[in-house]
Amino acid sequence: MDTFNHLIGMAQEGLFESVIQPVLYKLGLSGVIEDAYDATLWLIAGLLQLAVLICVIGPLQRWRPVEPITDRRAVRLDVLYTIIHRLGIFRVALFFAIDPFWDTIFGSLHVWGLPTLQLDYLWPGVTDNALVSLAIYLVVFDLVEYLYHRAQHNVEWMWTLHAVHHSQRQMTMWSDNRNHLLDDLLHDVVIVVVSQLIGVAPAQFVAIVAILQLVESFSHANLRLHFGRLGERLLVSPRFHREHHGIAYETTPTGKVVGSNYAVIFPIWDILFRTARFDGNYGPTGIADQLPDAGGHDYGETFLSQQWLGFKRLFTSRRRRARAA
Repeated sequence: MDTFNHLIGMAQEGLFESVIQPVLYKLGLSGVIEDAYDATLWLIAGLLQLAVLICVIGPLQRWRPVEPITDRRAVRLDVLYTIIHRLGIFRVALFFAIDPFWDTIFGSLHVWGLPTLQLDYLWPGVTDNALVSLAIYLVVFDLVEYLYHRAQHNVEWMWTLHAVHHSQRQMTMWSDNRNHLLDDLLHDVVIVVVSQLIGVAPAQFVAIVAILQLVESFSHANLRLHFGRLGERLLVSPRFHREHHGIAYETTPTGKVVGSNYAVIFPIWDILFRTARFDGNYGPTGIADQLPDAGGHDYGETFLSQQWLGFKRLFTSRRRRARAA
């Protein structure tokens, strides 16, 4: 672990000094040098993730695909979403937009004595081990992801945004980041707040997010793979998550839990909260109202149209609730 951290640190320093820092000085942005150094770690994490996608998960998809790729335009759009998120473009935008606000809020709360739960120190000599604390944080964040994901499917206004993600009829390893940007913003707010409350170190936070994203890319893969009767209950597989995206079982904004398989890494949350399905059969993905006999609802075929239609659904939902009230 120490060797890996050392290599990542060297890569961060080298990339920053040779590329990032000179560009910032040239653009007259020397005031953000310190933050840019931290952001370089996100860029390295993203590059490593893309390498795993292309060199590992990609060949697996070609080895045992669930279905042939017939809509390459839709897949290329998902690649764009992935690049925007994994290479830090979205995070840079967030930095300039809301990071000063978060710094002010959390700075004030710490001054006022906001208590944080330092999970590293729960069991001195054990939980302060880097790998042990990383495992604990992964479990905690996986539970948070489960709860947030379940809310996305059962709170009407959240579903109007999350539908962008589920509208992909050609699901591949690139589909994880196919999200409405407002949905991503709200999700990141929750994750950042949780990380502050439990005292996650910045470098650990990057590692946690990178691991979660890689697992999600794998579980979205166009890959005919499951882990067997026991394994399916230990780790989320492509078959397990494809059932969640199945067009026959997508959740709807009715307030009733009709979906399944919300977990990111550990199916135990679905098992405990009785939302697990292990009878998946690699069926088609999407949302039921996209089908011609259900109205052929349009969720957009371009980046801008998907974002605009998401906002349109959100505002329509709000007006409908206002009239009902």
